[in-house]
Amino acid sequence: MNDEIDGGVEPTAPVWAAFGDLMAALLGAFVLILVGVIGMQLEASTRLANEVKQRQIETQRRKTLEQALAGPLAAGRVTLVNGRIGISGNVLFALNSDQLQPQGRELLKSLAGPLAAYLRDRDQILMVSGFADDQQVHAGNRRFADNWELSAQRALTVTRAFIDAGVPAQSVFAAAFGSEQPVSSNADEAGRAKNRRVEIAAVPRPASSSARTQTGARDGHE
Repeated sequence: MNDEIDGGVEPTAPVWAAFGDLMAALLGAFVLILVGVIGMQLEASTRLANEVKQRQIETQRRKTLEQALAGPLAAGRVTLVNGRIGISGNVLFALNSDQLQPQGRELLKSLAGPLAAYLRDRDQILMVSGFADDQQVHAGNRRFADNWELSAQRALTVTRAFIDAGVPAQSVFAAAFGSEQPVSSNADEAGRAKNRRVEIAAVPRPASSSARTQTGARDGHE
């Protein structure tokens, strides 16, 4: 009788086996989480290190540019306002002329290297802008119809000088503003002299040009 009763009872699964399976699953999940956290920390550390390195490079380039500007700034030949480098027209050109004077050419040569380095690895290009006073171009000057043409040609002259001195052609362009953006009054010669100027500023690269540059870099082209 007892044998019949004992034979009808199914053996119970060991509790420890189920507990072991649960612990193994929990351990596996913990290992996966730990690996994920370590991976995220490594990625964050690498990204932070790259950002710090890039900031150091940019800081060094900015210092190099500031050092190149120190002499001209002290001598009053250039100004630096909100990141725009302004060069007096008297330093670069004779009145109503677009031909660089020797001191102007030397100044541009001294700025070309630091400016090219500053732009390197940055998605920016140089805008060289020409400005004029409100006095009409001398009637005997047949090269320029008005101050717009004079300021445009001066900007082109400076742009070409930068390219000749090593600034990549795809990283610089010229713009002309004529007499429409004065920084001083045109009522006297001192004010007009300030308005006859060339300004250099780093601006964002156009999207289409940036995309072509990135594609060329991936393809191994300059």
